[in-house]
Amino acid sequence: METNGLEWLVVPMQQLVSWGAAGAMVFGGVVPYIPQYRDIKRTQNAEGFSTYVCLVLLVANILRILFWFGRRFESPLLWQSIIMIITMLLMLKLCTEVRVSNELNLKRRSFADFDLKYFWHWSKFTDYMQCVLTFTGVTGYITYLSLDSFLFVETLGFLAVFTEAMLGIPQLYRNHQNRSTEGMSVKMVVMWTSGDTFKTVYFILNQAPFQFSICGLLQVFVDIAILLQVYFYSYYPQKPASHTAHPVSTKAL
Repeated sequence: METNGLEWLVVPMQQLVSWGAAGAMVFGGVVPYIPQYRDIKRTQNAEGFSTYVCLVLLVANILRILFWFGRRFESPLLWQSIIMIITMLLMLKLCTEVRVSNELNLKRRSFADFDLKYFWHWSKFTDYMQCVLTFTGVTGYITYLSLDSFLFVETLGFLAVFTEAMLGIPQLYRNHQNRSTEGMSVKMVVMWTSGDTFKTVYFILNQAPFQFSICGLLQVFVDIAILLQVYFYSYYPQKPASHTAHPVSTKAL
């Protein structure tokens, strides 16, 4: 009798938790980029942030949306991709504007030059948009022609989440190359690690396609590797800290 009497409370609570988890999935991924965006805006210095992070996330989420057309998964994961694409475009726009404003005698480089040497180092945000739209159009057309192929759809899904799992690699390499994590936001990396952990648990509990769970675990391992870099380079500095006119921008993955 007591159990039946509590149903009116338990059921709404379960629904509330479910909505909360879905909301965290949709918006949680972009939260760590808010402090990074504000720091770049405040300091007018984007040197600590690798725009290849934007490239990786744009490719990964475009592929994930295309994967959805071949194998429907939960709506929160689809909306997460849409929100992330918008966020990465905003980050890319700000970084491009800041970089161009800080460089003197900047030679005009455009996507239409098709110069691999300057790939993803163009002078205007519109060039990045042309690249993203071209990639979306080509991959979208190929996906449309191959939706009946089980192997293609599953491979597409794997490429989508594997690309996202490699998100931290550009920053990991940048830190190794600089022998320093100066300009990188530790706060953001910690938020990223906790978010990726939550996301991976969400994938497993909600029985998302197996590609999501495997690559989610890989992403957590990369995040931990970057945190280890923070510890190592803080306690065992490899070079003197550079002194710039700008305050250190709290960079993030």
